[in-house]
Amino acid sequence: MNKVLIVDDQQLVLLSLERCLTELGYEVKCSKNIYDAIEQYEVFKPDLVITDINMSAQSNHVPLQDTYNEIVSNVSGLEVLKYIRFVKKQHTPVIILSGNVDEDIIVTGFELGANDYMKKPLSLREIGIRVGRLLGDTNIKRKENIKEQYIQNTCIGVVIPCYNEEERLLSEEFRSFVRKNLGYHLCFVNDGSKDNTLAVLKELQKGNESHISVYDCPKNGGKAEAVRLGMLHLAEQKQFDYIGFLDADLSTDFDDFSDLVKTITNSKYKIVSGSRISRMGADITKESARKIISMTINFIIRKTLGMEFRDTQCGAKVMTTDVVEKTFDRKFLTKWLFDVEIFMRMKKVYGNKQVQEMLCEKPLNRWIHADGSKLSFKDSFKIVGQIGQIALHYR
Repeated sequence: MNKVLIVDDQQLVLLSLERCLTELGYEVKCSKNIYDAIEQYEVFKPDLVITDINMSAQSNHVPLQDTYNEIVSNVSGLEVLKYIRFVKKQHTPVIILSGNVDEDIIVTGFELGANDYMKKPLSLREIGIRVGRLLGDTNIKRKENIKEQYIQNTCIGVVIPCYNEEERLLSEEFRSFVRKNLGYHLCFVNDGSKDNTLAVLKELQKGNESHISVYDCPKNGGKAEAVRLGMLHLAEQKQFDYIGFLDADLSTDFDDFSDLVKTITNSKYKIVSGSRISRMGADITKESARKIISMTINFIIRKTLGMEFRDTQCGAKVMTTDVVEKTFDRKFLTKWLFDVEIFMRMKKVYGNKQVQEMLCEKPLNRWIHADGSKLSFKDSFKIVGQIGQIALHYR
């Protein structure tokens, strides 16, 4: 049995690759950092190594030669390759795995002796084929279940707050998404539901434990607190490049959420927020009365924020982990307007001018108002008073 060592500091990537290659008939070991990878290499003696480039460096523990040190000082995954080629002077096949498309870094990897380079996002099927080719494994097992399964170039945690969602949870849609998109982790927060929501979530998690978790709050604290606790829970894990939240009814679907992720990944924004603004080519459905109230509230919010943000209340947002740590560290004042509070807190931290350069409002292609909304028309009028409360507190 051929042996493969996988080196990556993101648990989602490690688990997905380990499961794939184990099912294909390989013996697999995983390392989360450079130091552990060096030790594993010595003990495990792999026939092939797969290493990510952008990892948390612990290279101070690693005996490395000076060759290429200046070039690769910020791409620590290449240190494993350097160790194999220049310290051990061995020819073990090495595949570089990364979302980094910098041409100089790719060239450096090949100059150091990499045998192959695989750019994220990539499919598990492609990984299996490339590993088999380098190991000369013509009898590799073929697994149909790894078709259309992809590792994204970033790892994303998604918080989904749930309160009495037993009837509205689209379980199969969630399962299908995480099986195909291996860079995502869905964290369902049960907000003290009084129905069978928790049991439904536990059933949804079965067989998908690495990509679906359930955070249970025994008492109902409201959506704002459920989202806050879920975001902080994911931020503690340190493996996610971005963390966001999404409504349990999928009124914003995964295609649109993935577009938000692509936008923040390819930019310097710290928050990308979905916007339900009607436009040609978009399927945005709201009840007419609710639409009028929303427009009025949004106008008041814009004046309060001092920013031309058209739709702060869309339940689909993605942000960097440092924003989560700085703006979700304490409870929000209000039940429904915590989105506004996030932006107000960011203004406190970064300043008004800078924060407007950090925010992006991206129009959605689809948003459907789902039956069973917890927000009544009576509640909508209470929101105006809460906007005043926010204005007084944060100013």
